[in-house]
Amino acid sequence: MSAGFTTVKALLFDMFGTVVDWRESVSAEVSTHLGDYLPGADPRDFADLWRAEYQPSMERVRNGSRPFERLDVLHRENLMTVLDRLGVNSEAVPPQVLDELNLAWHRLDPWPDSVSGLTRLKERFIIAPLSNANVRLALDVAKAAQLPWDAILGAEVAGAYKPDPAAYLRTVEILGLVPDQIAMVAAHNSDLAAAESVGLRTAFVVRPTEYGPGQTTDLSAEGDWDVVAEDVEDLADQLCR
Repeated sequence: MSAGFTTVKALLFDMFGTVVDWRESVSAEVSTHLGDYLPGADPRDFADLWRAEYQPSMERVRNGSRPFERLDVLHRENLMTVLDRLGVNSEAVPPQVLDELNLAWHRLDPWPDSVSGLTRLKERFIIAPLSNANVRLALDVAKAAQLPWDAILGAEVAGAYKPDPAAYLRTVEILGLVPDQIAMVAAHNSDLAAAESVGLRTAFVVRPTEYGPGQTTDLSAEGDWDVVAEDVEDLADQLCR
């Protein structure tokens, strides 16, 4: 184990991409719910377009252009943006279809190693998501995917979206710990860089197909992270010896 982990009492996990496979999960629901309205469209391409609106929509909250809104609201707005971009008349799609599709983000499947790895890590550490997901979204994913969290934490609880420092530091405060007693676990170098900048320990989990077989980002550790793991099971192997 890294020497930096000797003080760590809690592991906070990024959720989208690190613990759950959002791309395949969302694309399957796009196919189910929008197949009649987007004939011939590639559901994975649609999922990618939807996800591409994720950071820009949160940035408008981070920079003060709009008040904090939970991610469910942003996802729904982003869905309408993508439909408009693709030339789909959203009024031709029943609102209940769009509402149900928006809930696809509540039904994300875990990576094959996530549940077993988290279960092992839970024996030694407090484990919780530090995700930009709102509480109900993260709770529904945990129920559906059987993620054994000790708590549901993240942006809505902190009132700030990562990588705003407040998202990390308010979560540290909620847990009654200090930054170096917590490690951020993520498949995204930028998330770890932000966490490290406010004093958290870091663990990089490689997810080379989060964005599909042609992924070009986050294929390896780009910082001097405390731990680098192939998946969550490997993380447990390294931290639970």
